[in-house]
Amino acid sequence: TSISIFHRIISTMIFQRTVLNSSAIIHPPGFYIIGFETFPFISVYFIFLAFVYGVTVLFNILVIYVIASTRCLHTPKFLAVVNLAVIDLFLNTCTIPSMIKIFLIQDNFIPFNLCLLQMYVYYVFASLESFALAILAYDRLIAICFPLRHNSINTVRSMCCIVSVSWIVNMGITAFATGIMTRLSFCRSVRVFSYFCDYAPVFRLACNDNTMQWFAATIFSILLLFVPFTFVFLSYVSILVTVFRMKSVDSRVKALATCAEHLILVAIFYIPLIVIFTVGFFLGVVLFWVIWIDQRVLSLSLASCIPPCINPIVYSLKTKEIKTGALTLFRKTKVIA
Repeated sequence: TSISIFHRIISTMIFQRTVLNSSAIIHPPGFYIIGFETFPFISVYFIFLAFVYGVTVLFNILVIYVIASTRCLHTPKFLAVVNLAVIDLFLNTCTIPSMIKIFLIQDNFIPFNLCLLQMYVYYVFASLESFALAILAYDRLIAICFPLRHNSINTVRSMCCIVSVSWIVNMGITAFATGIMTRLSFCRSVRVFSYFCDYAPVFRLACNDNTMQWFAATIFSILLLFVPFTFVFLSYVSILVTVFRMKSVDSRVKALATCAEHLILVAIFYIPLIVIFTVGFFLGVVLFWVIWIDQRVLSLSLASCIPPCINPIVYSLKTKEIKTGALTLFRKTKVIA
């Protein structure tokens, strides 16, 4: 309502005056997310996002349900697939509903603590998505390069340990990165040029030294994005070397066919994000950042929202075992009905 908006404006003005008169670290009541204010045809884009979110929820829940309900799919490979589906579900849930709310209610204000929570959840699951793709590459690496030892190396227990460690590491690193945001004071502006409480656009608004936050963003981007991507790249180098050593052409084609869908997921996820973060953190002089900011918001929102929607369609539901399990469950449900 207009009264609540008026109260927020007054509280923001009081906050800014207090910061100017004090050397203490003071946080604003909240931030205004303004990434899509200047976009033409924004209603069409939000209809598209609503469709993307619906597909994400439907197909990822279907994948999780099929694997959980089919005993023969309780294997290391499909544990990694379930891990990816859970991450996809949470990654889009933490951003798309809030974006649609801003469009429908015309309320782009987010309280300070809720902003940090959204920031934390987004980066936990974005980095987990990166690790999940690396875990799937590890599964293909063991299956193709060590076929005789595959069952002894890649067990359900070892896969559970790998997945658990990836969650603990990502949650710990992101908690530290988000926690140090509380050391910043925001006295210049509370308008965030992004589609959610994005890390870099928020810390750039601070009026005290944000060097620690910049280094954290840079180092953790390398650890959580570039390191898994490097592992995926090296895994496929090893896979290609092994495949081209095979004498049978049919064996080569079969081995490469099992990797095709995963490579599509890798390309869809890593290439846009690596380009965006590289430009943003390392090549982004101030003038270029201002010119490119609209394109960055749109590109980053698409790069974040599209992979969780495509992953179950391109990879999970095309797997023969999941297709069979889904058909079996559908027939059982039809018989009961």
